[in-house]
This record gives sequence, structure tokens and C-alpha cells, in this order.
Amino acid sequence: MARATLEIADIFRTYGPAWRRANAGHVSLIQLKVMAAIEACRTEALGGHVAACTKCGHNHIAYNSCKNRHCPKCQGPAARDWMAARAEDLLPVEYFHVVFTLPAEIAQIAYWNKKAVYDLLFRASAETLTTIAADPKRLGARIGMTSVLHTWGSALTHHPHVHIIVPGGGLSPGGTRWIGCRPGFFVPVRVLSRLFRRLFLEGLMALHRSGDLAFFGDLAGLAQADTFAAWLAPLRKSEWVVYAKPPFGGPEAVLAYLSRYTHRVAISNSRLISANAEAVTFRWKDYRIKNDDRHKVMRLATAEFIRRFLIHVLPDGFHRIRHYGLLAAAGRKANVAKIRKLLGAKAPSQDEAPSAESIPLTLREPCPHCGGPMRIVEIFRRGQQPRSRAPPRQQAA
Repeated sequence: MARATLEIADIFRTYGPAWRRANAGHVSLIQLKVMAAIEACRTEALGGHVAACTKCGHNHIAYNSCKNRHCPKCQGPAARDWMAARAEDLLPVEYFHVVFTLPAEIAQIAYWNKKAVYDLLFRASAETLTTIAADPKRLGARIGMTSVLHTWGSALTHHPHVHIIVPGGGLSPGGTRWIGCRPGFFVPVRVLSRLFRRLFLEGLMALHRSGDLAFFGDLAGLAQADTFAAWLAPLRKSEWVVYAKPPFGGPEAVLAYLSRYTHRVAISNSRLISANAEAVTFRWKDYRIKNDDRHKVMRLATAEFIRRFLIHVLPDGFHRIRHYGLLAAAGRKANVAKIRKLLGAKAPSQDEAPSAESIPLTLREPCPHCGGPMRIVEIFRRGQQPRSRAPPRQQAA
């Protein structure tokens, strides 16, 4: 794949040092580590390997990736590997996509309490779907789901929400049969919204009572229990945004969709247009507009662009992809096998899986000149120079 003309790494390398100096003492260690990783990604700083074509002899140098989950360059390969592992969990049923969004007022609290509030968002949304689906008046089944956290809007604003992909049905309470939902319809969105609102606010009050929430600036007064309860009161009556997108065309469509969603970062390199010391210009979508006019261009001060990118850095060790119910890690394989048996479906073929011996040396990407297989002929560590130097025009970016 051709290198993007402009990358987040370029912005960080060129304007990051001045930004860090100007914001010294206000940038977390995790954010600094993310900046450093993105700046070093696929450069001499991380070492790399020399690859050679087994047919035409073409060779080039490829530098190692940082593998940071916030790096735009690293997410394509990471998504591909993750989806290859998930392919065996797909079921031959209709799949649904449900989105749970936090109100702007709650997002303000989440901004300073990322781990606590994002965890609660995961739990409350999963419990909502599980509870409604188990209701005999609705589906009456035990379901499974995959949840993915996104914390951004298209303009890099703080907009926490979870995307949940859920098979259209579940196991009966005794586990003896598969109960499918009505074609094209999973569960009522309005019912989901009301329960999600109640469960989330109950969980938020519990976090407040246990002292797990911090408040700053204009929200400092919310540290008082009475003030916090009064502040939440209007949110108990407002409409919370929960919506379901049309069902996917089939399991293959789910796989393609998830590969784009699971490892997405706040902004991709392809959306960047230009950058200088004053401003960064990029493409964005205004989802409030329902036609082609939603595609717009935004120009942000460079310092503000860097700040917005970094507010989406997740706490260390925080899992932004989670599985619940029938798809939870502990029983996923057994549950999927059982469901396939009940549906009379075969397991995916493993015939095309690469052999263990071919993985370390043979690269997935073919030769850019003749399409032949590329093999690693030399590995060099960070700080080292390769002994086999490719011609300058053949070096990989």
C-alpha cells in the first residue's frame, strides 16, 4: 500500500516538540508514550528487515511497526489478524448492529474518568441487550455480542459510544434450541434506550458513592452527593440515543464491517489534507446532515488538533473490544459449536490457514514488481544498519 502523503507521525515529529514544551505538566505519560511510538513507527529507530523476492530478485528494506493501538499505520495489519481469529466464531444467521451513545453531559464526566465511565458504558449496554433479549415477551433467549468502544466524533471531539454486533437470536433457557429473531428486527430500540439509561445512571451513582469519580473545573461542585443527584435529575427524563442499523447481508458482510471498525483510530492518515505550524486541515463528516453535503473540510489550529487526537488515548491495559454472553471468552468455542450443531451448519474450513513454518520468513505482501513471494533475508535491530542495502528507489517507506 502506498504511503499517505501526510501522516499523523509527520505532524507529531514536526510540531510535537513545541506542543509538548507548551503543555509541559498537562500531558499524561501514556499520551507522551503514544506520541513517541507514532513518531518512531516504521523508521530506523525501531529496526526492521530486508525482504527479497524469490522470483525476480527485487529487495527492499521494511522498518518495524510500533504496534501501538492508537497508531493509524498499525491498525490495518492488527485488524486483519484479529478478524482471521474471529472468522471461526461467525454463525450463519442475521447479524445486527446496535449503537449506545452517552449524552454530552455524561461525556464531560467521562473525559476526566475514562476507565471508570467507559467500563460502565460497556457493562450497562451489554446488560441492557442481555436483559431485554432474555425477556420471554421479546426474544426469550441467551444471546452473545461483540462490543467496540469509540470515543470520537468525526471532528475528533469527545463522543463516547459503543458499537455492538449481535447475532439475531440466541439459545433457549435450557440450551436445547436456537431461537431466532424476526427477520430484519431484533428488539425495540425505545425499550433498549430506557433500560440503558436506568442501568447507566444507577452505575454512575454507585461510582460516585464509592469515590471513584473525580471532578474538575466547572464540574468540581458535583463531588457533593446532593449536587450530583440534582445534576443527574434531568438526565433521568431525557431521551438517550440508542439506535439499530439495518441488519447485515450475511456473516461475510459482518466480517468485512468489523475489520473496519474494531481497530479504527480517532482519525486515519487518509483524511489529512495539509498541515503547517498554524493549522491542520482534514476531511470530516457532519452526521447531522443526511445527504452528500455531510462531507466537509475542517481547519484546526495545530495545537488543538494534537490535543484532540490525544484525548482519545485510552488508559493502559484498557480493553476496547469485549465479548459478552455466548461469545464471552470462557465458553465461546463450546457455545459456537453447539449453536452450529443446532442450526445444522458446518464449521469454517481451515484448509487455507498458512503453515507454522511459512509465517516467520514468508511475507503476506507479494513482490511489488512481479507478484512473487517475498522472504525475509535479514533482520536488524533498532540502532543497527542492515548489511544488505537495497537501492534507494526500492526502499520501503
